[in-house]
Amino acid sequence: MPWYPEILSQATAELPKADFLVMVRLIRLLDRLSRLPAYRRLVAPLVPEVARFDPGHDAVMMCHDFHLTDAGPKLIEVNTNAGGSLPAYLADRRRTGLDATQLPGRVKNRLLGQFAEEYLQFTQGRQSRPGKIVILDDRPEEQFLYQEMRIFADLFREWGAVAEITDPGDLEAGEEGVFLAGEPVEMVYNRHCDFYLESAEMAGLRQAYRGRHVCLTPNPQAYGLLADKRRMVLWTEDDFADHVGLAAKEKDLLRATVPRSRLLSELDPGQVWETRRELVFKPVAKFGSRGVLLGGRTTRKRFSQLPPEETLVQELVPPSLTEVSGRQAMKTDYRIFAYRSRPLGVTARLYRGQVTNLRTEGGGFAKVALAAMRGS
Repeated sequence: MPWYPEILSQATAELPKADFLVMVRLIRLLDRLSRLPAYRRLVAPLVPEVARFDPGHDAVMMCHDFHLTDAGPKLIEVNTNAGGSLPAYLADRRRTGLDATQLPGRVKNRLLGQFAEEYLQFTQGRQSRPGKIVILDDRPEEQFLYQEMRIFADLFREWGAVAEITDPGDLEAGEEGVFLAGEPVEMVYNRHCDFYLESAEMAGLRQAYRGRHVCLTPNPQAYGLLADKRRMVLWTEDDFADHVGLAAKEKDLLRATVPRSRLLSELDPGQVWETRRELVFKPVAKFGSRGVLLGGRTTRKRFSQLPPEETLVQELVPPSLTEVSGRQAMKTDYRIFAYRSRPLGVTARLYRGQVTNLRTEGGGFAKVALAAMRGS
């Protein structure tokens, strides 16, 4: 099954090396922050119990999305179950089809290495490769990036593990562990967007995860510490950096890269409405660009319908533009995939319209070229 060529752009997005290094510094800072006891104490009352549980390992395929500005990069979102790493590789190689055998050894090692580290942590150093891995998503065959899951499954099989792609409804999960067709599952690569395992279909998996019967990665703790959009509220509070003991340079980095963010419930609605053109509204419980509203295009009626406790009000950071041959310049965001504090790769997503999408003609995942300076 080839990739849909429309999600791969033929354009190349330039990223100033200095901006890339700032992005990497922020990724490393957020990873360090997530491990600080003072930070975990601050987050604990803000997340459900399942996210306070420490599974003893981290989260594969984290990603951080940025917009570029004249003042440098700005963080737009952190994601825990990010897809798109393989389309990003395809965009870099200008291919429209790929299977696991075509991936260079260094790419395979980079991708599989994080899963090995996760399982080594989960087994407390006893084993680095699970016997059976399940790639989990809601109706996976209907997902836009299903082909990416298939390639990951092939990678896991090449690694020596049994690998299957499945819906939560196909699992037998609970206090005894996780099973598929009667066979035990040691690791779940979680692509599902029920981040806190709150739905009925994820209840059994939640029990197995809480009982340390399965290595679930990414997991609710990682989401609660970094990817829940409400954490950006915390990071932009005036006394936050001092409260968790960050150094002066770390405080400056947070201030320079994280847009001011607040919950609508914390603000005066009348003042928010008056300044809406400088703001963007994001539902805290949705992923990707679903439900995101640019303030300047929001009607009074739609604004009045926003649930205050579930709406993030964020300083608007317009995306930069990438020139595309024969087409109008496209809006651009940059996505860095990472494991812990280690960057795995970078891609750009080119689009038109209000928010990021992968369906703009000529847009999609694009190759990134590091430039010596802005505009070079």
